[in-house]
Amino acid sequence: MSKMAVERNLLVSILRLTKSGPVQRELISRDARVPTQTVNGMLKKFSDAGLIQLRGRAVEVLPRQRILAAIRAVELGADFERVCKTLEWTEFENIAATAFEANNFYVKKRFRFKWAERRWEVDILGCKEPIVACVDCKHWQYGWRKSAIIKAVASQVERTTALTEAFPSLYETAGLADWKQATLIPVVLSLVPGPLKFYNDVPIVPVLQLQNFLTELPSHVNSLLHFSLHL
Repeated sequence: MSKMAVERNLLVSILRLTKSGPVQRELISRDARVPTQTVNGMLKKFSDAGLIQLRGRAVEVLPRQRILAAIRAVELGADFERVCKTLEWTEFENIAATAFEANNFYVKKRFRFKWAERRWEVDILGCKEPIVACVDCKHWQYGWRKSAIIKAVASQVERTTALTEAFPSLYETAGLADWKQATLIPVVLSLVPGPLKFYNDVPIVPVLQLQNFLTELPSHVNSLLHFSLHL
C-alpha cells in the first residue's frame, strides 16, 4: 500500500472512530489495518499539520479539525461518499454557523416555516441587515457531481422564494423586528470545491472559503440571485 493510501485510510478511520470523542491509537491501527509504528508516525504528522490532537495514547479531533481532516482525505483520493459518511450533519452546520457569527451575522439554525400549504426548512439563516443568507448545507451522501449541484441550487432557490413570500409574516419571529428591508440570498455550502462556483447566479461555497465569501458578500449582492423586500 502506498504512503498516500495509508494516509487517507488512516484519516477515514480516525474520522469514523472519533465521532463520539477521543479514541486509542491501537483501535485506529486495527481499524485501518496499519502497523502501530506506521500509525504513530502518521499521527505525529497529522498533529503537526493541525488535523488532530494527541492526548497521550489517545487521539482527539476537534470540530474544525474534522472538517480539515475530511478535506485532506478527499484530496488524497479517498472515496467522497465514504468520507462524508464519517461527518455528522451537526458538525458541518456548526462550522458554518460559527463563520457567520464571526462576521457579525445573527444566526438561526434549521429555520422552519409554513407557506403555500407546505412545510419548509432552511438549514441556516445568516442575518445582517439587510442581508439574509439562506444556506443549504449539503451532506453529499450521493456525490457532488454537476447534476447534484444543479438540483441542490434549484431546491434552494425554491426554498428562498417561499421564504421571501412568507417573510413579511415571519421576520419578527426570526428576530428581525426592527428591520426596514431585507435582501434574501440563496447559498449552497459544500465540503470541497466542485465543478461549479455559481449556477444561475447562486453561489456554491466550499466551507473553508465561507469566511472570505461573507467578508465580500455585501459588495457583491447585486451580482447574485437575490430577493428584496421592504418590511
